Amino acid sequence: MREFSVDGVGARLFAHEDGHGPAVVMLHGAMANHLAALPLIAPLAERYRIITPDLRGSGRSWYGGPLTFDQLADDVALLLDHIGVGQAVVGGVSSGSGIALRFARRHPGRTIALVLVKPIYAGEARGYSDQQKATFGMMHAVASRALEEGVQVLKPLYANLPGGMRERALAMMEGFDPASVVATSHFVTSGAQPFMAAADLASLALPTLLVRIPAMVITQSGHRDRRFRAS
Repeated sequence: MREFSVDGVGARLFAHEDGHGPAVVMLHGAMANHLAALPLIAPLAERYRIITPDLRGSGRSWYGGPLTFDQLADDVALLLDHIGVGQAVVGGVSSGSGIALRFARRHPGRTIALVLVKPIYAGEARGYSDQQKATFGMMHAVASRALEEGVQVLKPLYANLPGGMRERALAMMEGFDPASVVATSHFVTSGAQPFMAAADLASLALPTLLVRIPAMVITQSGHRDRRFRAS
């Protein structure tokens, strides 16, 4: 693994890379860092150059100001410029999928293909579902307290994860910056979308892989049940 950073853009942007060959970028979701995205592409390092950034406002890319999809997408372009990569396969998981999609729209000539893992965005014309609004509202009610109470307030957000995953998430949380947590939570909860409507995606003439991951839910009897859930 190699680490690099870019300064002079209002934040220090960190990223990690490994391997050699065609570039593959994978972007993590909210309240996470590159370690959440790395397992999705780590096996590709034998044949590809894999790049996993800490998005602005996440991980070691501390930033407490307002966030936008254009800004986050352009950050990915800056990181690629820094390491001399012209084109890449760009993917994202959860909210990171929206940044990957925005990158493809703003930098179509640099996007070889898209990988959208458990995407959460339906476009501004539809916005969030009622369930998403409730979930993100709950998240923000917790995360918005980070400035006053520290990042430890996030612990309840990871409480229902399976044991090993929960321990990794809690270890990752220790490196979070409170102001960045609040900024990221505000951005996700705001309902901002990476596109207006499905028709806006018609111009993306590139290979796209859409991945839906089984969700782990707890039944009324207390048993874990794996079910597929539409994002």
